[in-house]
Amino acid sequence: MIVYDKKILNNEALIDEAASLHSGGFISKDQKKFIEKELESIKSQKNILVRIGFFLLGALLFGSICGAITIFGVSSERIFFQICCYIFAIVGFVGAEILASKNFHNHGLDDAFILGALLNVGFAIGITTEGYEMVIAFFVAIVALFMFLRYLHLLSMLVFCLAITAFLFYGMFELGQIGKAVLPFTAAIFAGVFYFFTKRIIGRLTQIYYYNGLLLANSFCLVLFYLSCNYLIVRELSVELLGADVKPGTDIPFAFFFYAFTFIVPIIYLVQALRTKDRLMLWISFLAIAFSIYTIRFYYLVLPIEVALTLGGTVLFAIAYFSIKKLKEKESGLTFKPDRITHSDALLNAEALVVASTFGMKPEVKPQASPMEFGGGGFSGGGSGGSF
Repeated sequence: MIVYDKKILNNEALIDEAASLHSGGFISKDQKKFIEKELESIKSQKNILVRIGFFLLGALLFGSICGAITIFGVSSERIFFQICCYIFAIVGFVGAEILASKNFHNHGLDDAFILGALLNVGFAIGITTEGYEMVIAFFVAIVALFMFLRYLHLLSMLVFCLAITAFLFYGMFELGQIGKAVLPFTAAIFAGVFYFFTKRIIGRLTQIYYYNGLLLANSFCLVLFYLSCNYLIVRELSVELLGADVKPGTDIPFAFFFYAFTFIVPIIYLVQALRTKDRLMLWISFLAIAFSIYTIRFYYLVLPIEVALTLGGTVLFAIAYFSIKKLKEKESGLTFKPDRITHSDALLNAEALVVASTFGMKPEVKPQASPMEFGGGGFSGGGSGGSF
């Protein structure tokens, strides 16, 4: 399924590890360059601004090709309008395949053709089905998953997650008022099942190339699970979808459950993140806590904004201060001490020997001066001056 040579992908992983070791001071810059020179790697772009530039260039190239095709097909008018997006999607697939065969990955040029293909698939299905959202979401999800599995494209995995969620939502809308009423619970169950499903796959993963995409899907499930039963989201969607009229002194059905969910879930995320040392879940928990506070302030003005911000800053400062005091002496687990990947001459030399032995490098060792001095002797022997 993967279009790239797996040996090159493995080399890319080794190069990334070498970069991490270099940034931590374990290997020298010359050793890092030696590894990059010896291992064949894919053509990627680490600089996000340069990658955006190549993406714009690729989008211009993709648009130019599609424009040239349009010039030849515009004479057929109605027929060309029905099939043009399918043709443009094929252009995207072909361009992505050609760039992948040249080892372009996360470069910017390939992003333009892959996303262009996904966009045109959505338009094509929309024109054919006259805007049937559920079918559009289904086909976009299938194609996006294919793009991720074949080209290891992270944005395609994000598109898949959004499309499959849209497919679920539109499917519930098809059930009428009942489907809309149980939508929050359905979305929460879907997110929970999908979370543990991706977690299980990650635990059994043998091909590391898919790890980042699965991690993205796993994190998306955490966000979807929280938002599905957040009080603000549920109340506003109840007004929009069900036409609920929440008058002063009244509330939406199961309001107590949604209130509790809004504040308990972020705390569970926070505790689980600290227990498992999951940094990504930790950031999600912080964002969820912040949105929970915003949810309450959206409906209840407890304090003026300037007072609330001042008190919030004071509380955050106190939490940070006492957390540092508590954790700064800990040597293991959750600690405030610097990362172990720090510059150290002893570790640098040790790692240099490991890398040298792994890649066949022979370090040059300068011999120490001998304690026995050999002068110019007057007779044959060690250090003789050539005369008798």
